[in-house]
Formats: sequence, structure tokens, C-alpha cells
Amino acid sequence: MILLRAKNVDFDVTYIDLTDKPDWFLKISPHGKVPVLSVDGEPLFESNAIAEYLEDVVDPKCHPADPFKRARNRAWTDFVPDFSKGINIYYTKSREAMDEKLEGISTFFQKLEDAIANDRDNEGPYFNGPEISLVDASYAPFLQRFMLIEQFVQTGALKDFPLVRAWAEALIQDDAVIGSVHDSFEEVFFNNLRTRGWYVGTLLGESTVAAE
Repeated sequence: MILLRAKNVDFDVTYIDLTDKPDWFLKISPHGKVPVLSVDGEPLFESNAIAEYLEDVVDPKCHPADPFKRARNRAWTDFVPDFSKGINIYYTKSREAMDEKLEGISTFFQKLEDAIANDRDNEGPYFNGPEISLVDASYAPFLQRFMLIEQFVQTGALKDFPLVRAWAEALIQDDAVIGSVHDSFEEVFFNNLRTRGWYVGTLLGESTVAAE
């Protein structure tokens, strides 16, 4: 949805309860995951595949024009699964488990800090520069969740990575990223952390969740 908004594409969205997936959704999503894009009645699934399709058929282009930089960008989108698992401190069951996760989190932030420092020859604020790219769209959901939790946990995990912090802050303030989730996203996200027994959920008081 971030790229659809960034490219000013008109679209309709149907939200799925991932705890109770309807049969019609499972028929069009072989892996049972979101998002799924319906194109002329035909489903396209998996985030990277959807993003590449949109890049092929809809302007403006969000990949770099230079073939080498474009390939480098694709390599960084391939890193997203490892990155998302590496920083998901919010899906841990105890303080000890979260601290263990935090011990290795700098490895993942350092890779992106180096990538931004070495590959970007401008002031950003996005991964390649002033315009949002497929890399930005790939990382934004995970940085968005991390930043939401960081305001309560205050791990300071980004203090040594100013480029990544600035990038994350730019992304969570971008209209395309903000509009990519339902208005109730924060409330649902926080409530799920509490009801599913994740440790971070214990740091969110009843009033905090209700206020969000």
C-alpha cells in the first residue's frame, strides 16, 4: 500500500483479520499472508513481487535509474526478512528474551547505517535520496513498529546509528507510510502485544493502549 500511495494509484482495500482468515482469502493467497493485490481479478501475492510489478507498470519510477544501484537496492530488499526478525524485540516473552534480542540488534542496524553512508551521496531523507523507493517501502512497516515500541521501552538501540534513526523518523512521518495502515493500527498492535502475552505488552498500561 505504501507504493500504491507513493505512485498515486487509485485502489480499494479490504482488511483481513489474520486470526480468522476467510476462505476466499486463503484461496487467493497461497501462503496465507498479506498483502495480496488483485489485478483485473487475478491475485498477485508476496510484497516484493507486488512492489516489482507496480514498479514495472506504474510511474513515477521508485527504483534508481542506474542498473547497478537498482541491483543494490534489490539486494537490500532481500535483507528485509533477516532484518525484521533481528529487530522484533516486541515479539519476546520475557525481559531476558528481549535483552538477548537487543544484544544482537546493533548488527542489523549497522548494516543499514553503512549502506546509507556508503551508497547515498545526498542528504536523503530516504534510502536513496529525496524520493521514496522500493527499499523504503520494504523496511517502513518494521521500522514503524520498532519506533512505536521504542517510545515506551526506550532501549536507545538507535543512538549509535544516526542515519538509520533519521531515515526511520522520515518514514514514519511520510503520508504514504501513515496511510498504509488502518486508523486503528496502533490500538490493535498494542492490544495484540498485551493479549498474546508478549513482554512489551506488560509495559503498556491499560490507559496507554486506550489512548492510542
